[in-house]
Amino acid sequence: MPVPARKRRRRTPGQIARGVRRRARRLAGRLRHVWRRSLQLRVVTSTLVLSMAVVVVLGVFLMQSIVASVLTSTEVSAVEESRANIATASGYLTQPADSTDITQDATAQGQTMNPVDAAAKALTDRSGGRYDVVVFNDASVGEGRASGQVDWSSIPALLRAKVQSSEEQSLWVQTVKIRYIGAKQPESAWVVGARVNGTYEIYHVFPLGDEEKTLLAVQQMVFGAGAALVLLLAGVASLVTRQVVTPVRLARQAAERLAAGRLEERLKVRGEDDLARLATSFNEMASNLAVKIHQLEELSQVQRQFVSDVSHELRTPLTTVRMAADLLYEGREDFDPASARAAELMQNQLERFESMLADLLEISRYDAGAATLDLDPVDMRDVVLRAVGDSEALAERQATRFELRLPNEPCMAEVDSRRVERILRNLLFNAIEHGEGKDIVVTLGADRDAVAVAVRDHGVGLKPGEETMVFDRFWRADPSRARTIGGTGLGLAISREDAMLHGGWLQAWGGQPVPPVAAARGGGPAARLAAAARATRGGDAAHVARPCHTGPDPGARGDGAEGAGERGRGGLRCGVTGGVSGSAPAV
Repeated sequence: MPVPARKRRRRTPGQIARGVRRRARRLAGRLRHVWRRSLQLRVVTSTLVLSMAVVVVLGVFLMQSIVASVLTSTEVSAVEESRANIATASGYLTQPADSTDITQDATAQGQTMNPVDAAAKALTDRSGGRYDVVVFNDASVGEGRASGQVDWSSIPALLRAKVQSSEEQSLWVQTVKIRYIGAKQPESAWVVGARVNGTYEIYHVFPLGDEEKTLLAVQQMVFGAGAALVLLLAGVASLVTRQVVTPVRLARQAAERLAAGRLEERLKVRGEDDLARLATSFNEMASNLAVKIHQLEELSQVQRQFVSDVSHELRTPLTTVRMAADLLYEGREDFDPASARAAELMQNQLERFESMLADLLEISRYDAGAATLDLDPVDMRDVVLRAVGDSEALAERQATRFELRLPNEPCMAEVDSRRVERILRNLLFNAIEHGEGKDIVVTLGADRDAVAVAVRDHGVGLKPGEETMVFDRFWRADPSRARTIGGTGLGLAISREDAMLHGGWLQAWGGQPVPPVAAARGGGPAARLAAAARATRGGDAAHVARPCHTGPDPGARGDGAEGAGERGRGGLRCGVTGGVSGSAPAV
């Protein structure tokens, strides 16, 4: 049985409108991106808009001047010709006293001698088709005449009223839309009217059709010339801008390559203008920068070599001094109180000096690139327990307790356990020193791709910007504060190097607003270590699929692996990522 075709669901008008808005916003975003990135586009567009504005203003002014000039000349010509015609028509329309008898005799003889017809015919013959004539005589019925099929009603009543109330042969001028009897279309015209012999009104109609065609042709020419001028200016602006933008673009590309470490990058110098001087200055800057970097590399190499040599040279006298100090420390009970106290102080300071020397040797190995990993499959729970056990004595002196949150199943990972334990000890020591005697939460969690350890205290936290400085060598948040646990100032720096040696990273953050879940347990700064590794859980092995998240997880809970995602205002956090099997929550 054939499967019926699935009926396509019709979209509602609201869905269509939302889709159109999304596409419009996407298009506007692309245009805004192109506009902000292209200097040449902005310059050409600005030139085009300004040129259009100038051309429009000049074109309007020019057309107004041409129209006014044409209309004024036609008006003057119409008035002068109308004045001459009015004098001629006045002679035809002047009748003697016995004109009625003469007209009757002429009519009896079959001849038509009407003066209105004679005047209209004379004026029409003189026009040569350039104008038409309309004659009114309201005193006598049938005494009106019009040439050229002009509709008499086209003459405005207001103009006729002015003519009728004016003096003899006074001219009145007005532009009128003249209508014609027949198929001819209405057109604009100058109408010049005057009163003759008391009752006659003579109107000369001068059509403006030819003038309108001429003005239309001029308007099209002005528009075409303006458009061509705007496009020409845009092309010129594009060419000029390109000559300026291209060297700047080359300088930008060279600067990017220089920032990427290609110190041999230089610009070609052409000419002696400002752009040439810019290229010369850039080349000088690049040369000086390369020299300074080379000097700094040599100085850094000398410093690393000096630290390494001094550290190695100090081990022999330190061993001798340490043996003598051990003898004095063991026999301190036989000394007087002052000497016994001096022996204890010397023992403590020698231990601190030995620890600092070991850290300096470790840093020198990292600087020399001689540090290596000794990877072994270990249970991360054992690593955490050993690090916590090493920190319990210090925690007891600071009245601090540990709260461990470990999974019930083994969390196996291939890591260098010595270095991971050192990372955890450094984080725990910092949490004890800055936790203000409050509980420290240590959480171990894992999912199918990652294993993480979180160490959180509930102290005052880090200030904005300090999360990237805590891993600097000998950096202290408060320089005036003395070290309470005798640290060397290199612990977190070595921890970061250990993380990078594992192919991962070490992060810290703090001083952020506490989310509701974290607020219920208190806040704390957080640091996280992630390193690529092979990991196994419950005996099943899997390769790395993805690393831990690169930042604090705002939606994490406080149990299991999700507790490693908490963030707040106090505490440090680390995680070691690796491929694992199982269905534990993501870190």
